Amino acid sequence: MYAEVIVDVSAYPIDRPFDYLVPEVYQAIIESGSRVKVPFGNRQVLGYITALKNETDVPTDKQKPIGELLDIEPVLTQEMLAMTKWLKRQTLCYEIDALQVMLPSAMRAKYEKMLRIVDVNAELPESVQALFQHKDSVELKADESKELLSIIKKLVKAKILVLETSVKQKTAVKKVRMVNIEPDVDRLQMIYESISNQAKKQKDVVKWMMDNVGTCIASTDLLKLLNTSNVVLNAVIEKGAATFEMEEVYRDPYAERTIDVSTKHSLTDEQQLALNEIIHSYNKHEARTFLLHGITGSGKTEVYLQAIERSLSDDKEAIVLVPEISLTPQMTNRFKERFGSLVAVLHSGLSVGEKYDEWRKIKRGEVKVVVGARSAIFAPFQNIGLIILDEEHEGTYKQDDSPRYHARDVAIWRSEFHNCPVILGSATPSLESYARAKKGNYTLLTLENRARGQELPQVSVIDMREQLKNGNRSMFSLELAEAIHSRLEKEEQMVLFLNRRGHSSFVLCRDCGTVVECPNCDISLTYHRHQERLKCHYCGEESRVPNICPECNSEHIRFFGTGTQKVEEEIARLFPTARVLRMDVDTTRKKGSHEHILNSFGEMKADILLGTQMIAKGLDFPNITLVGVLSADTTLHLADFRAAEKTFQLLTQVSGRAGRHDKKGEVIVQTYSPEHYAIQFAQHHDFIAFYHQEMINRKQFTYPPFSYVVLIQFTHEDVLMTAEYSHKAAKWLNENLSDTVEIIGPTASSISRVQNRYRYQCLIKYKKEPMLPDILQQLIRIYRTDWMKKGILMSIDLNPSSIM
Repeated sequence: MYAEVIVDVSAYPIDRPFDYLVPEVYQAIIESGSRVKVPFGNRQVLGYITALKNETDVPTDKQKPIGELLDIEPVLTQEMLAMTKWLKRQTLCYEIDALQVMLPSAMRAKYEKMLRIVDVNAELPESVQALFQHKDSVELKADESKELLSIIKKLVKAKILVLETSVKQKTAVKKVRMVNIEPDVDRLQMIYESISNQAKKQKDVVKWMMDNVGTCIASTDLLKLLNTSNVVLNAVIEKGAATFEMEEVYRDPYAERTIDVSTKHSLTDEQQLALNEIIHSYNKHEARTFLLHGITGSGKTEVYLQAIERSLSDDKEAIVLVPEISLTPQMTNRFKERFGSLVAVLHSGLSVGEKYDEWRKIKRGEVKVVVGARSAIFAPFQNIGLIILDEEHEGTYKQDDSPRYHARDVAIWRSEFHNCPVILGSATPSLESYARAKKGNYTLLTLENRARGQELPQVSVIDMREQLKNGNRSMFSLELAEAIHSRLEKEEQMVLFLNRRGHSSFVLCRDCGTVVECPNCDISLTYHRHQERLKCHYCGEESRVPNICPECNSEHIRFFGTGTQKVEEEIARLFPTARVLRMDVDTTRKKGSHEHILNSFGEMKADILLGTQMIAKGLDFPNITLVGVLSADTTLHLADFRAAEKTFQLLTQVSGRAGRHDKKGEVIVQTYSPEHYAIQFAQHHDFIAFYHQEMINRKQFTYPPFSYVVLIQFTHEDVLMTAEYSHKAAKWLNENLSDTVEIIGPTASSISRVQNRYRYQCLIKYKKEPMLPDILQQLIRIYRTDWMKKGILMSIDLNPSSIM
């Protein structure tokens, strides 16, 4: 028997299955989808079995056996193996990348170089003896001195030492030590009597055991309960009062949280109609995609919950995706309140071990609902009844690195595999999704009213140019400042939104005009007041704040632009009584910080929640009556055809945080472009009018949804090399693609240098080009066999979420 194995090496010549001989000991139990350790070259690597067969073309003398079978139960289902092939074609990635994206990072390989003594009689130099410290083998670390590595190399050549690659899983199963108490009370009585009266603590432990015969308890819990030590417990166990046993446990990210049980709410007529459509499709086992277009506060989540309830009643499973990690705690609470322990959570805020344990619960069928971010779409369910993408328009559903998949496309593929519905929910659907719904490719469901019957908040647009003319140089317009004062007096809460973190956008010399830039990227450094540092938000470069201009030595160096830190300071100056919570990347680095901030706000420990786009959607607090958008222009004038769409979506979503319950809401939007149609339509919550206007613009320039786009990007440390190879690629594509395809560029990217690598890109626009996948594969082949050796990096993104 032979196994086709994809090995854990991302390289062009190795992007194919390799045949390995299955040892007789594994033949009865081995299955496709399992992980194995296999010899590859002169080392052991992790591999994934994609198929089993009885014949191979590999000559007998070159056949290698599988080293070790890591999984008795396959970690990849047949569905996932089929999805891997689809994902490889769809995203033009390596097959190993497609396989690994489906598994938690804990299950990926950790490679260690182990040094072992072969000739035990050989005399080793002192430095090598010190490394081994009387052990047979040790891990060889890369940071050892050059002298020691040189000595080791000679000893390996002399066959005194041998260097082996050890393959380990990154995270192990968590086990705790359990105490199994003797079930025979008479035996415990005898042990109790045999203990000296001087060993009072031992007697206390046995006395407690006599009252709890036959039970099993974690040793840490027992020590805490009886306020005793390991020494005492070990002594009692040696006498036979109990036994130790290692038991597997899950790391539970929600162990310390109390979640109340909730019942389902009655639906409005609109909600009921939408739910009936979904359940009708579910009952017919149709792979149908629904676009649930509901205004903010229209009760889309309740529709999701009741649709899932229907799925669970047939013992089927459901996947729910949310775009931001900050939304996960609130969403998770809603689902756990309804479905209790049947809910698992998967997102990047969990530790590697927690993600691994949640994944194992899903794989073992111990849960029926998964709530998570993008990667949760690969949850290893085998009987899916429903898939939901909340806020389906969000760009975070698209992965930026290989494999560059979109969670929506994977969801639709899985729905076709399981013959189940997909719900794409949003108050501001992406233009592509809404156009597909209007065309009939998706089924459009509409919720035009808020679930509790409240009106949408009134939106005022403030022209900041007029404020400046009238002498107001503050970041707060007079209207917004008055509204904040009013809410503070009424003890109501506010959300202030600015999509720019840090203190100041850039540092500028007022004498010579020099802007302090990142040495690695063509972008200005952002000033962070809290740490008194300048930071690059692209490569992470940090430097101290200069006192004098680095070019002209002038002392007239000033901070310009506004970030969330600066707003926080200004609030403290203008509204000294206001309690502020800031939520951006800088304040949410620690595990659990998203949840802590939102819980504090929900418990009325703050008056103002200030933040970036992570606060713009999904949040539902009853006391928010004011939303202030400090600058609506941050995304409006980007060099991206989706700039107006993203601006409209952000403004509409953040506006929807106000007045969701009994109290009336108000929204104040500050902008320097009040006449722009994205802002005008957002002011009136008019998605349909925005859609029609934006479609006219897209049609004029044949951008999606009137065409498909492919973004090809080139990077190199030498700008001339980058330009040369991007032009070579564009020329080759022009020669090989049909005349109906438009190639824009190549041109320098809007941020032309990141991490000391220059960036050029070209954009392919096409309506129908059946040969495009094959032609792009040929281009990749040319790149991998020739251009790659010269240090060029090329990436191809089919249907990119951004062309920046």
